[in-house]
Amino acid sequence: MKSTIRTFLGGVAAAAMLTAGAVSAQADSWKYAFEESLTEVQGVYATKFKEAIEANSDHTVQLFPYGTLGESADIMEQAQAGILQFVNQSPGFTGALIPEAQVFFVPYLLPTDQDHLARFYKESKAINEGFTDLYAEQGLELLSMYPEGEVAMTTKEPVKTCEDLNEVKFRVMTNPLLVESYKAFGATPTPLPWGEVYGGLQTNIIQGQENPTFFLYSTGIYEVTDYITYTGHNNFTTALMANKGFFDGLSDEDQQLIEEAASSAYDYIVDYQKGLADSEIKKIMEAKPEMTVTVLSEEERACFKEAAAEVEDKFIEMTGESGKAILDQLKADLEATEES
Repeated sequence: MKSTIRTFLGGVAAAAMLTAGAVSAQADSWKYAFEESLTEVQGVYATKFKEAIEANSDHTVQLFPYGTLGESADIMEQAQAGILQFVNQSPGFTGALIPEAQVFFVPYLLPTDQDHLARFYKESKAINEGFTDLYAEQGLELLSMYPEGEVAMTTKEPVKTCEDLNEVKFRVMTNPLLVESYKAFGATPTPLPWGEVYGGLQTNIIQGQENPTFFLYSTGIYEVTDYITYTGHNNFTTALMANKGFFDGLSDEDQQLIEEAASSAYDYIVDYQKGLADSEIKKIMEAKPEMTVTVLSEEERACFKEAAAEVEDKFIEMTGESGKAILDQLKADLEATEES
């Protein structure tokens, strides 16, 4: 009798374990790393993505801000290895892995108008078709690309022309085309991971760097530079990706869940950024009234625009026919999404 009861109870326990296993298989915890803090643009996007996933499923999303899992190269390796399910990274770093992604660093390719940018990233054939295949070749599912704001140069001396960058050691991301851009601008490009930039400026190892305005304030980089200059040469681009093996192994329902979460986070973040640069530059000026902020005139931008043609040629040289096709499609997409 006791043996029969044990057998029965054992069967119940086994059934319970199987049921629990089925539930846990349906309700997963996904890991998502990005290159900024929770309060910066990538962090705000990630938070909205997480909220959408968790509001519409039993899944949970763990967020890992910059530094918690290493530098940009570290989180990309972890995403490709499947340790992370999601990674948000700028083509500035991904460009070493996917050379065509460096197209976003061709100067004066992207407009500064935020509404135009919002339409472009969402509707671009190059992004939503061409880049999808290129990322897939590296084991990544491209879910979204979005803008983070116009890039500004921060330096220790004023910049009005390319000549002012002569011999200036200018920090760039580890991106071959960005190196070529600052060579063309007249500077001495110096690739450094972000964690070394503040100290590098503080000790004069470097004398300049570039980033969107919100990042200049949130990271305190304005504290170790004296001039902020807007040349209009670029808008910072970033991308959300999933490990492709993970994504392809999901049900159609979960794939749709993720795509809709990425889309809703995109809509939120482009709206969130409206006026963000103005509010952050105001905070910088309140914290450091002696900071000089300059928006270059069209005449002052002339040398930078001339250099852009040289950088575009370098991009095509680096990436061949594939890169040229992407560049041509991006230009067509930009024209198609521009409103008169």
